[in-house]
Amino acid sequence: MNAVKKVAVFTLLGLVVHASAFALTGRDIVDRSDAIASPDTATSEVVMEIQKKGRLTEKTFTLTATNGDDGEDRALISFHSPSRIKLLTHTHKGKDDDQWLQMSSGKVKRITQSSKKKAFVNSHFTYEDISSRDIDDYAYTLLGNEAVAGEPCYKVESVRIRGKKVYEKTVLYISEKDWFVRKIDFYSKGKLLKCLENRAIRTVDGILTPYEVVMSQAGKGGTTRLSLKKIDYNLPMKATDFRKESLR
Repeated sequence: MNAVKKVAVFTLLGLVVHASAFALTGRDIVDRSDAIASPDTATSEVVMEIQKKGRLTEKTFTLTATNGDDGEDRALISFHSPSRIKLLTHTHKGKDDDQWLQMSSGKVKRITQSSKKKAFVNSHFTYEDISSRDIDDYAYTLLGNEAVAGEPCYKVESVRIRGKKVYEKTVLYISEKDWFVRKIDFYSKGKLLKCLENRAIRTVDGILTPYEVVMSQAGKGGTTRLSLKKIDYNLPMKATDFRKESLR
């Protein structure tokens, strides 16, 4: 559950490799982060707290995900409260992801590329944020080093060079110790738009796992907090659970 391959609750990164900092490029660092231990499948129970304009809204959902060696990953988010909706994501190597939303009415609609920048369930996450990313679609530049919550990190700029993009660029803060992404800054039109932080990181079955993920809007735009209540890795799953037809 981090964010080089996927964002927030949907990606996990780790692995200790010793190397001199000056010898590493931005791409080297991202490759090492992308290569760390990750599960074949994951099932988690999550509480989402959305803070906007002084109002707090709480939602709960189950996330199930399966990671394919061919880059064809699948993820299903099923909300339990306050409304019962689902989002199914199919990741494809070398082309844009497919996403379908099942609304509380039962109607299923496809999320178009132009809709990827829209807020997901009125949170501070967009549809783009909760889909996968192919690291080959981006160019990386090492900007230097900066600590995040006391953790020394590499600061790597990421700019999309292939396909359509929602953000002008992102800046990744990747731990020098374990290669796990601690923070991501998102930029639009030359300005900082929002920031994601992975917090309360624990090791579960050998997988580095953030139990709290916070997306904060720049200025006083509010926050969305994801709190992980339960996580199970490498449980058997059926391919039929991730078919578009299963949403109907």
